[in-house]
Amino acid sequence: MTMMKWILKRKILVLAMLAVMLSANAQSVSYITKHKTMTSELSEQYGIPSAVILAVALVESSAGNGHAAKKLNNHFGIVGKNNLQAKKGYHSRYKEYDSEQESFMDFCRTISKKGFYARLKDNGDTKEWVKAISRAGYSEQPKVWEKRILKTIKENKL
Repeated sequence: MTMMKWILKRKILVLAMLAVMLSANAQSVSYITKHKTMTSELSEQYGIPSAVILAVALVESSAGNGHAAKKLNNHFGIVGKNNLQAKKGYHSRYKEYDSEQESFMDFCRTISKKGFYARLKDNGDTKEWVKAISRAGYSEQPKVWEKRILKTIKENKL
């Protein structure tokens, strides 16, 4: 392969990666805009920072593009019953919700039942919330999950 072909392939690869990154960023912005009001209201009601609610939903649902989000309205990866098998022949371990809002509310209700909740309620320290949720067993890979959520909060200025 000539040097020119190699350089051209590298440029094409970089442009393709940039296009993917820009598309993902646009999806994140759209998802945040769509859910910001609801998460603010839930934050007031439950005392959980809206940035945490939104970042967890953004990551867990792949900005609303994940299978569980699309098919089950499950934006948080919460495990439970669903009717996918009966309806469409699919099988999933994730809980089904009638609406996105129901999924967001169930996440907040679930968090409000955790042992750390009383200590952190109305505390705006997102890092403390993410650590507490992670340590309470929310993720199968707690350290990786914590980093992803905190990075999402920072990158999206939540």
